[in-house]
Amino acid sequence: MSKITKKCVIEMEAPENLLYLSRRTLESLTVTTADVIESIEHLLRGRRQSQVWNAPKAVITPPDGRYMMATLSATDDPPFLAVKSLVLNPRNREQGLPDINSLVTLLDSNTGLPLAVIDGNWITAVRTAGLSAVAARRLAKSDASIAAFIGCGIQARSHLQAFATLFPLKEIRVFGRGSVNREALCQAAEKLGLSAVASRSAQEAVSDADLVISTVTLSPELVPFLDARWLKPGVFATAVDLATSWVKDSLPAFDRIVIDDLEQEAQMPTPLVDPELVKGDLTGLVNGDIAGRCSDEEKTAFIFRGLALGDLALAALAYQRACLSSKGVEIER
Repeated sequence: MSKITKKCVIEMEAPENLLYLSRRTLESLTVTTADVIESIEHLLRGRRQSQVWNAPKAVITPPDGRYMMATLSATDDPPFLAVKSLVLNPRNREQGLPDINSLVTLLDSNTGLPLAVIDGNWITAVRTAGLSAVAARRLAKSDASIAAFIGCGIQARSHLQAFATLFPLKEIRVFGRGSVNREALCQAAEKLGLSAVASRSAQEAVSDADLVISTVTLSPELVPFLDARWLKPGVFATAVDLATSWVKDSLPAFDRIVIDDLEQEAQMPTPLVDPELVKGDLTGLVNGDIAGRCSDEEKTAFIFRGLALGDLALAALAYQRACLSSKGVEIER
């Protein structure tokens, strides 16, 4: 293996070696929220023009509580195909490991030649917050100043970074079971100049919030505890946790619910939410097929499983940035 010594350009002859992008390398690329949103929206528009292809996620759920998932998406502009493999195991924390671990492989969508192997944990965190940000730009009030975080792990921190860029936040309220993660999220908010409050209950955290971000770790033992009827008019909620933390009977309290992918949802054995409550998906929202927020009083929500197109957007963006800045480690093909 060797460090990249020259820039690589996608249109040029295919590189002889694979590129490995570690988490440390990815963090050094200084990818902004605006970059992430632009990359995702570019592919969502291309999807409408049949230039981007997105397969429904494949999921395996062994009886021991693990969650195994793979995503596949491809585009010809730029010419990439991305595959992500992911395992969520809540027992990992007993070994001092992250609950979720994943890897993304990037191929040339024309030739099939492997281009890169990329840390999937960074991709997952940043692309998930990016998908929420794309929805929030259209479904949340632009003057949102209070954000409530239910769950305080990696996804909460990535959403904090993204939403602090999009909205004039002044305060966050956090509720989660782990004191270490809770304190880390509060400290991250304070570094951004925000006030951070550790709430005594989920209801206390969300009742007066403009934005609600639920990122509760998936678990067979999870009992829904978030009630949409607690939320004030004008709120926007993003349910990163497949809405498993939300009381299903309360979801009709939302005036407008958007999901990530109607085609994917149609192939899932159990719906995220009652289909009668769903107004459309992210592709329709970005392409103007469905309306975003229609009034200041509307309660809106984005509930999603995860979109393979998001993994592709971030993997392509990271690969191109790494090539142009001569970062990463080459691996002999």
